[in-house]
Amino acid sequence: MSNIGLFDSGVGGLSVLRAVARELPVYDLVYFADQKYCPYGSRPAQEIRALSKRITEFLISENCRIIVVACNTASAAALYFLRETFPHIQFVGMEPAVKPAALATRTGKVAVLATPGTLDGELFTRTRDEHAREVQVFTVYPDDWVARVERGDIASPETEMSVRRVLEPLLEQGVDMIVLGCTHYPFLAPLMKKIAQGDAMLIDPSDAVALRTASIVFDQHSPEIQDRRGALAFYTSGDARTFERLVRQLIRVVAPAQQRLA
Repeated sequence: MSNIGLFDSGVGGLSVLRAVARELPVYDLVYFADQKYCPYGSRPAQEIRALSKRITEFLISENCRIIVVACNTASAAALYFLRETFPHIQFVGMEPAVKPAALATRTGKVAVLATPGTLDGELFTRTRDEHAREVQVFTVYPDDWVARVERGDIASPETEMSVRRVLEPLLEQGVDMIVLGCTHYPFLAPLMKKIAQGDAMLIDPSDAVALRTASIVFDQHSPEIQDRRGALAFYTSGDARTFERLVRQLIRVVAPAQQRLA
């Protein structure tokens, strides 16, 4: 049985790994955090494609035949390129959950929180134009959230103030659906819920991505029924000890990490 690979610019994709592990508990998962080059959000698309290509080559060497691009920015810049470059690999990408937000809003006002690489990308533009023509879409780039999550700073008063600065103006304008368009942002969801106080719903696409990944797995193989938990392997292009600490803090998994592609 081949492994399932996931990668992100850093620890954000751990929110997706957590969802995939819940959906496919007996499958082995390999996660790569490209922390040496984090964040991807403001990098040119050509550079993101090159970084994504080398990570994909590494994950293939780790026997991954399904790869989740657990990064909205990399999905926007590199997903089509990766599918063309590695036609024998099944890729699952992140897409801002604009459609469910547009369908569920009561006020007709939806916010998408994401990086410039996502908001300026063709994937988001097409999704918004196809599914949100009848609603007002606010787009916001919270410029320090990725860095805060990468430090594990997800509950401090300073982080709460940063989240408040982003959310309060949206809530005042009547936004009732907030799309988390970066995989780092779910780790700030407790603060967002505290500030929103039920006035807005958070939409995290991680579960939908996990379901899509499972459907690909089950299309290729019968569901595995085993009395075992799938193994989790963690790699980073940054500092392995720091990454181990963040994995333990963010998803409550104690596991060794190894440095690769440094």
